[in-house]
Amino acid sequence: MGLLDSFEKGLERAVNGAFAKTFRSGIQPVEIASALKSEMDKKAAVVSRERILVPNSFDVRLSAADDAKMSALGPALGDELNALVQKHATSQGYSFAGPVSITVARDDSLSTGTLRVDSQSAEGRVSWKAVVDIAGTRHPLSAARTVIGRGSDADITIADTGTSRRHVEILWDGERAMVRDLQSTNGTKLNGNPVKEAGLTPDSTVTIGRTNIVFRVVPQTTPRRPTADGVSDATRVFTPEEGGPLA
Repeated sequence: MGLLDSFEKGLERAVNGAFAKTFRSGIQPVEIASALKSEMDKKAAVVSRERILVPNSFDVRLSAADDAKMSALGPALGDELNALVQKHATSQGYSFAGPVSITVARDDSLSTGTLRVDSQSAEGRVSWKAVVDIAGTRHPLSAARTVIGRGSDADITIADTGTSRRHVEILWDGERAMVRDLQSTNGTKLNGNPVKEAGLTPDSTVTIGRTNIVFRVVPQTTPRRPTADGVSDATRVFTPEEGGPLA
């Protein structure tokens, strides 16, 4: 299909379209996606007739300028990269040795517009945590009960006059989640339907006032691999958000 196949075009539509103004020079998100795909293809190893093993731990190195631009995308970039890595593996019949992790780090030896990808197959331990995405910001649900509203006494405060001071709460026990309306003035919706109390599944959308709250379950991996020399301690690790315990 030429220089950009469907894998890269998917990211171009989903990410570059939304953030095109951010990337007038330097690395584009689609170039990171292409590099990850090429790294998988290059290191694919035939283990048996039924299994082709590819790396599951990726280190993406960027120049300081490109790293700063990628950081501005927040979790959106990681979500897209992980989804497309998984999609490419499925389409090619690849298998992973463990959970996929993508680490983005600054490398001061690289010039603007260049990138480097290192990878390996690494087993790892997985723990699950719940988060909510609100207006481009990700909030971890570190407590069993998280209150969301416009009041300063809420655990997560949102600037929306259409919400009550303590509008809704999300309960999370490490495996299951529930949303509960706290007798708000304008009510709460779950995936577009009015609700007082209901179970939450990954990628559900809770709407209060004009604010959408997307509930997600994120796997946190700890790959067994040494820290590379010369890489900034300020790294961002993206892990896939699909297939959690609530799915």
